[in-house]
Amino acid sequence: MIKAQLKNNEVISTQPEARELYNRTFYGYIKNKNLVLNLIEACYLLEKNKIEIFEKNKKIKFKDIYDICIEKYPKFITNYIVYKDLRERGLPVRIANNNYDFDVYERGAKPHQKPKIKWIVFTNSEDYPCKFKVLMNTLKLSKDSDVLWAIVDDDESVTYYIASKLSVK
Repeated sequence: MIKAQLKNNEVISTQPEARELYNRTFYGYIKNKNLVLNLIEACYLLEKNKIEIFEKNKKIKFKDIYDICIEKYPKFITNYIVYKDLRERGLPVRIANNNYDFDVYERGAKPHQKPKIKWIVFTNSEDYPCKFKVLMNTLKLSKDSDVLWAIVDDDESVTYYIASKLSVK
């Protein structure tokens, strides 16, 4: 079991097994030979019993990290549901640092291969109204990748809509 520490808004592991996890599965990123996980990734790995998370030598339970995430991120629940769904479909997923939520790669992609992004993913609750202008702006963000809209309903089911090259006349 990989042990990690909660520090600010990240979960960090210094264990060699953590770096192996990154190399095999695209979780987090490596910084100073340590695995650094986003809270969504850490929450998922904790739920799957792949890691143990500690804060000041106290072990954190799944419910506790989940509550921390909800407090820090307004879209956490929607993003977590989509992240979990994509991971359970066997897709390598990275937390995006852009104007969208996730980068998704082809099955089997490895970080050291520097693979091409297959989809950029936006998450929304079905209760969130989306203006046409927002949809158009998101399509502009996708250069060589398709845009995947992940809509989460009140039953926590995810429906995906793919939008690829769009031309308006």
